[in-house]
Amino acid sequence: MLSRLVLGLGPTAADLLDAISDDRGELAVVTQDEHRAETLRADGINVLEADQTDPSVLAGLDFHPESVIVASEDPERNGGAATAARDCFPDVFLLAYAGRGATADQRDRLDSVADRVVTPESVVTDYVTQSVGDEGTRARQLHQVLRDIDDHLAVVTHDNPDPDAIASAVALGALAERADCEVTICYYGEISHQENRAFVNLLEFDLRNLDTDSPDELEAFDAFALVDHSRAGVNDQLPPETPIDIVIDHHPPRVPIEARFVDLRSGVGATSTLLVDYLQRFNVDIPTPIATGLLFGIQVDTKDFRREVAAADFEAAAHLVTDADMATLQRIEDPSVSAETLSVIGRAIANREQEGSVLLTGVGEISDRDALAQAADRLLDLEGVQATMVYGVVDGTIYASARARGADIDLGEALRDAFGQIGSAGGHADMAGAQIDLGMITVDDREESLEEIVRSIVSDRFLDAIQSRSHRLLGRVYARSDYDVTAFTESTALGRDSGDTIATAGDAPAGSNEDTATDWNSDVMFLENGDENGSDESEQAADAAEPTDDESEHGEDSPETLVEPDDSEPS
Repeated sequence: MLSRLVLGLGPTAADLLDAISDDRGELAVVTQDEHRAETLRADGINVLEADQTDPSVLAGLDFHPESVIVASEDPERNGGAATAARDCFPDVFLLAYAGRGATADQRDRLDSVADRVVTPESVVTDYVTQSVGDEGTRARQLHQVLRDIDDHLAVVTHDNPDPDAIASAVALGALAERADCEVTICYYGEISHQENRAFVNLLEFDLRNLDTDSPDELEAFDAFALVDHSRAGVNDQLPPETPIDIVIDHHPPRVPIEARFVDLRSGVGATSTLLVDYLQRFNVDIPTPIATGLLFGIQVDTKDFRREVAAADFEAAAHLVTDADMATLQRIEDPSVSAETLSVIGRAIANREQEGSVLLTGVGEISDRDALAQAADRLLDLEGVQATMVYGVVDGTIYASARARGADIDLGEALRDAFGQIGSAGGHADMAGAQIDLGMITVDDREESLEEIVRSIVSDRFLDAIQSRSHRLLGRVYARSDYDVTAFTESTALGRDSGDTIATAGDAPAGSNEDTATDWNSDVMFLENGDENGSDESEQAADAAEPTDDESEHGEDSPETLVEPDDSEPS
């Protein structure tokens, strides 16, 4: 248990006591000010009326403090109290306030015994710097925008939100409520990863699942805020024309962001870190559920403080840890695993193919795409594997989740190279994802043909992209004996001459390898370039899509509608 001793009680110390008296631990005050002593006793604080400069008084205390704060307004008495405290408690942290009008000799005396000396000038300077610097200006601007909102604010996460997005939204909602806004935390998609469900349920966060089939429900809101992503209609299912009032995100934007208030700081590892900064600047006592959520959000997005982590992330976590419920956090981190997740991991292991140090595996039709991310993580533990990609099909869409260790390749860029023209892809250097809409592809009920098409699109394109970016990771990549990678690349290039004939999977007879290869190429062409009349729907969809900011490694292999996946998976 923390124990603090305060010697003297000027106005500065009184403000300090207001800040720390509710904190966990033991607190005692020694002062000769009878009036202040009575006031503090009424507040339940242990006060001794005595001379704080007398060593015998300090030696007679019935506890040994871990820190001592000397904070009267009299510089001479502060020097005496600091000297007495150092003699009685040589190992404690000693903070001394110089007091107003302290001479150079008095400050030197404090410097000789205290671990840190605070002057009135430094207090004012720190306050002014905090208030008028960039961070202080942002805080005031956010407060002004919140106060200007007429009534009902919707705080919208990215699709299939991860803990960082959820915790950030709840924290922003708490700030908005302090500004007299009615707040609803909203998301599209689903929260399907078992850790994310445990996260929401155990912390009792009140979230509203929006329905794209009910656009009228948005009319209830007077303003919109986006957290952990930055554009309406990209990585969420809001109408793209939705006017946005507030954007807070830690992902670097690819285009200018339009909103009344924008805070995009890519120098931190989690949006939750930014919200902790605002809560501190607004002097908000963070409730335990929100502190727990923000701490978990930082932990997940920085992959246990090992990925893209900054000093601000550690500082935010340190601020949260005393208020967070660590027992609940442990329960969130150890949820039960669904039967389908185990089944998908099993199929991923059984179907794996390895090219150099890259492991790829397809798991076929699935209903829970979160299992892909968990399987990609598990396979990365195999000996000799430096990168993994697991892919499957959900409701006519191919989803892929990739993981890597080391710095030999940037997975986010590799997936953009591989799938950016035919779908949506992106993420981080060590964690990324993609999705490709199969559209109206025709396979004539031939399951083998569909599997081969998916394998061709995903595996071969991914291997080609990795090979072009890193020879160290893959070494030499051999084309499969039953498939011509060069032919595939040429035949699937976007923008073919309009005179090319597009055949469906059933047009070529089964038999030779050549016929089979042509069959696969035709199916892929059909996928990429549209229907037999050349409508090019898939390409149009790809052109309209912009990659999303996250593939939640927390299960949602994306904030998905159009993924720039994988930002944060805890397991």
